[in-house]
Amino acid sequence: MRLINSALFAVLVSSAALAGTPPAKTPAKTPAKTPAKTPAKPAKAKPPAPIPMVTAEHKKALAEKFGGFKFGMTKDEVLGVLQKQIDERYEDKIKGTTDIAVQDRYRKDKKGELSRISQSFIAFDAKTSPWDVSIVETEFAHNTNESMMERWENEGGKNQRRFFFFYDQKLWKMYLSLDVSIIPEEKRNFDTFKSVMEGQYGAGSVNEGTISWRAGEFDVRAVDRLKDYGALGLVVEDPKVRTDVMASREAHKPPEQAHNTIINSVIDKDNKDHPDMKANGGAVDAVIQAQGGTKK
Repeated sequence: MRLINSALFAVLVSSAALAGTPPAKTPAKTPAKTPAKTPAKPAKAKPPAPIPMVTAEHKKALAEKFGGFKFGMTKDEVLGVLQKQIDERYEDKIKGTTDIAVQDRYRKDKKGELSRISQSFIAFDAKTSPWDVSIVETEFAHNTNESMMERWENEGGKNQRRFFFFYDQKLWKMYLSLDVSIIPEEKRNFDTFKSVMEGQYGAGSVNEGTISWRAGEFDVRAVDRLKDYGALGLVVEDPKVRTDVMASREAHKPPEQAHNTIINSVIDKDNKDHPDMKANGGAVDAVIQAQGGTKK
């Protein structure tokens, strides 16, 4: 009996000891780390759509824009074609009247028209020109053997300007400034322009306000200049010569002007300080020496 009680007592003591022992703490779970987000890659700009080749029918319609002129003509050859066109137009007017005074006026007008076209010729061999801010401002460059002549075509119901562009004294491009007066003012926008152009010449490659087509021996661009000049243009050009023109422009591109760091260091750009010559004498001497002068 005493052995049983002793055993029971041992069990109770053991149980009490276990009961008094605080339960073991379950280690706290470490929160899972959120994987760092990979920065999104910027979307790649879509390359411009390839320029489509026009159909034979549309090519014929576009070829009419040459107006009797051909790539490779010299200035004098272009003037010769213009002389013939003007003569034919005024001949009908002269024959249409028996009034001698009116006939003489027509002859005078004919001569003056050709003279004005000839006098419009300009060689872009200077730093600036009157055409640097105009509807054709992006169609030429200076000091690259480029030149231009201009004619206002306002007969036969037309009211457009034709610009003749020459490279190495040969015609390689013509820019026609189209008559926008026939378009209602509320519809003078790129969507209307695109609809009309593609309706006449088929779907083209559209890129930043320009619609382009290929026609084999010549390329065509329809140019939207409504926002800055209220104008629309159609350009026909020789793609072979364009390659040479672009290479010439790149070769003759003026270098970027570097700023003189010594001069910049002593210039008061914010106009906050106006030191006298004595106070800034050391800096002035440094500038003079840097420019090859002699220190005073």
